[in-house]
Amino acid sequence: MPHEFTQVDAFADEAFRGNPAAVVVLDGPADPAWMQAVALEMNLSETAFCHPSDAAVSDDSAGEWDLRWFTPTAEVDLCGHATLATAHVLATDHGVAGEMGFHTRSGRLAAVATNGGIRLDFPVDVLEPVPVTEAMSAAVGCPVVGAAMGATDLVVEVGTAAEVRSCHPDLGLVAGLADRAVIVTAACDDRDDVAIVSRVFGPNVGIVEDPVTGSAHTTLAAWWAPRLGDAFRAEQASARGGELDVRLVGDRVHLTGRAVTVIRGSIL
Repeated sequence: MPHEFTQVDAFADEAFRGNPAAVVVLDGPADPAWMQAVALEMNLSETAFCHPSDAAVSDDSAGEWDLRWFTPTAEVDLCGHATLATAHVLATDHGVAGEMGFHTRSGRLAAVATNGGIRLDFPVDVLEPVPVTEAMSAAVGCPVVGAAMGATDLVVEVGTAAEVRSCHPDLGLVAGLADRAVIVTAACDDRDDVAIVSRVFGPNVGIVEDPVTGSAHTTLAAWWAPRLGDAFRAEQASARGGELDVRLVGDRVHLTGRAVTVIRGSIL
């Protein structure tokens, strides 16, 4: 039978900006090979698949869902923008209200609609400082001034927002620096309403540059909070661009952004 899908621009308040994700809401579990094939066909940075969960966290567990994310080439452990897109679809198309719990390879995540958009509750990344090397600067195309390794991503800080915006990384070298992605970041010195700017490159998972990466901001929260405080606004300066609010709450990160439905269709 056909499966309906919805394509959503996440971390955006208008169509054709932010990060597009496809969302497929299922009745129950599906074959992982089929999900991977669908994700390859969609050819977006992530396609999300969810279905009602058997997990019960309280007497009222109607808002519990199993959720998986696939790039065109691999299943991933954590994806922020596709989780936001999924919450948007469940709220707008399926009438799900209140907190939505998502059971994932990264544990239980939560999402709730607020006046500022959809707030995601994710685990904060744990960073291990690493020495800056010439290979890092060569890979991202500008001088690196600080670096740390998270669970899957390397975060590298450069000197200015302009360097983040204009860098042209060598993706072959980037692929050798981290399992999943390299996050290039700097304090935002060219906008008054944004504290940090970043870009994310993930050639190892089939993503040349991700437009807006929610999961990367669990790493950026750990990197920047000691200097900026626990709450700040972030811009991801890809060609499509997107913004979100970041708040560190203990060992969790709240990421808040908006989403827009742009396409509906059927998988035959």
